[in-house]
Amino acid sequence: MKLKIGLATLACGTTLLASAALPARAQTDRSPAPPAYVVYDTGTLGGTVGVGNGISNIGWISGVSTTAEGAVHAALWSPGRVIDLGTLGGANSAVEWPVKNNHGLVVGISESATVDPNGEKFSCDPGFIATHGHTCLPFLWQNGTITQLPLLGGNNGFATGINNSGQAVGWAETALRDPSCVLPQVLQFEAVLWGPGTSERRVLPPFPGDSTSAATAINDAGEVVGISGDCGDAVGAFSARHALLWEKGRPMKLPTLGGKGWNTPMAINNAGAVVGFSDLAGDVSGGVLTLNFQAFLWTRGDGIQNLHTLPGDVISEATGINDFGQIIGTSFDASFNSRVFLWQDGRMYDLNTLLQPNSPLYLLASGDINDRGEITGLACVVEGGACSGVLHAFVAIIVAAPAASAGAASALPGADVSAMRPAVPAEVRERVLQHQHLGHMTPAGAAAP
Repeated sequence: MKLKIGLATLACGTTLLASAALPARAQTDRSPAPPAYVVYDTGTLGGTVGVGNGISNIGWISGVSTTAEGAVHAALWSPGRVIDLGTLGGANSAVEWPVKNNHGLVVGISESATVDPNGEKFSCDPGFIATHGHTCLPFLWQNGTITQLPLLGGNNGFATGINNSGQAVGWAETALRDPSCVLPQVLQFEAVLWGPGTSERRVLPPFPGDSTSAATAINDAGEVVGISGDCGDAVGAFSARHALLWEKGRPMKLPTLGGKGWNTPMAINNAGAVVGFSDLAGDVSGGVLTLNFQAFLWTRGDGIQNLHTLPGDVISEATGINDFGQIIGTSFDASFNSRVFLWQDGRMYDLNTLLQPNSPLYLLASGDINDRGEITGLACVVEGGACSGVLHAFVAIIVAAPAASAGAASALPGADVSAMRPAVPAEVRERVLQHQHLGHMTPAGAAAP
């Protein structure tokens, strides 16, 4: 039976956080107790799939859901309801990155009703939403209205984040044909800072020597992170040759874990700490890029830190960080079976092991974490010990942990948690890869330019 409860009810139970769940603990506590969570199914717009990608400090969840008619629409889960954010004329739309705005502003992407004159799929199709040969446009949603954000002379764009000052970021095509593009992509794209005025836009240039850039997140100080590299097919791989931090519009190269591609910051908190994923050295062999990325944390004081994976897994990515330094991400085994991790106090936990007993959901992919420690992402509804094809957004709420619970015990180092992992059908694994911005990747990798 699916566990559902209104978000208005959940909000009442989240005003107090157990201090044991936050990183700021007494230095004398060498063995902090694992946190404990209760997880809830937040529902959909009428379809079978819902994904939470961002969660604000007021508890609003932004993401994507299928409708009863089979379309994919950007969605906002506010207390007690799921809001369809609509589209810019096409069939589909989505919010695909963590959105940290606490004033109800949301950004994302939408299929338009205009045929792409170059036949491009851009960054949207098939990794995020189907565009059916139409252009893909960045949008801003506020007060019930969806509007297009301005482009840079091309036909397509992608919005990822917006801060509490109303500054949004993403990337958009220019009118320049880029020889480093891989067909059907032909146009260069550059990172954009929109706002705070509705018509304001500023190009965030690539790192010197690169032809393209894309911005993935912005904090309240206006610090922006993103990627820089070749055009490629406008998704990952060598377009993420360099990880960047823009300060006052100037790009600064961030360190990586040694790889030549897939070096992607996903989020930046208000202290300037950056999380994401980065390939390790040796990802290019015989001119072919094969992903081997690991989740990372970068701070000005300590530099870059490899967060590694959960036991038995081989790759990982961090997708969200709050202002207390708690990090949420996804860890994958060699067959791309996935599970959500929580990283805090220098330790990585399988979030599934911290949930209430007999949870009806298995948490497959991470979205975001807010300053109250609330977590969202993608979960499967478990039926008969296996993941069903019903994939819903979830919210995990922190609760006071008992002295020793089954979930907490299973999260301890060296514990065998493999028995807790349900069987995951291939089609579910594919949907998770799409959600984690990896939907187009193949084991063969990408050819080096």
